[in-house]
Amino acid sequence: MSDKTVVLAYSGGLDTSCILVWLKEAGYTVIAFMSNVGQKEDFDAARKKALDLGAKKVVVLDQRREFVENFIWLGVQANAVYEDRYLLGTAFARPCIARGLVETAKAEGAKYISHGATGKGNDQIRFELSCYSLYREVEIISPWRMPEFFNRFKGRQDLFDYAKANGIPLPVTPKSPWS
Repeated sequence: MSDKTVVLAYSGGLDTSCILVWLKEAGYTVIAFMSNVGQKEDFDAARKKALDLGAKKVVVLDQRREFVENFIWLGVQANAVYEDRYLLGTAFARPCIARGLVETAKAEGAKYISHGATGKGNDQIRFELSCYSLYREVEIISPWRMPEFFNRFKGRQDLFDYAKANGIPLPVTPKSPWS
């Protein structure tokens, strides 16, 4: 692999699709990584989209069993809920996904891992600390904390414009029955 190979936590949505193309512009070889932790997702469509956008490879890892046995079950046993009512499935999923990212990066000889977490919640921390704890030598590319990215993409409209200019298909949102 190239010295600039990056494994991108990829969802197929607007942010990670734009990040995939942006990383390629910056000279990286991109391996798109998707984790199946039981969510409803069209992995085949996301795989095709990533390859169409220039990912060298797409890895889809089935982590459902690992997620339930090593994360969800422990959370249930600990009665881990937020504010006595919110289950922590997404919070638990991030370190599980990070394991898959690290496993893929090591297998592919990648020195970099990237993600599309925006910093609105704790996902950046969950991804990054989990990756660093499992792969000390890795470098994390967190676009939403990089001035060259966030100064270029100040909001959703900038991402939409970039997507249009770069042939990145936008998701079709179903019409609301109230519109």
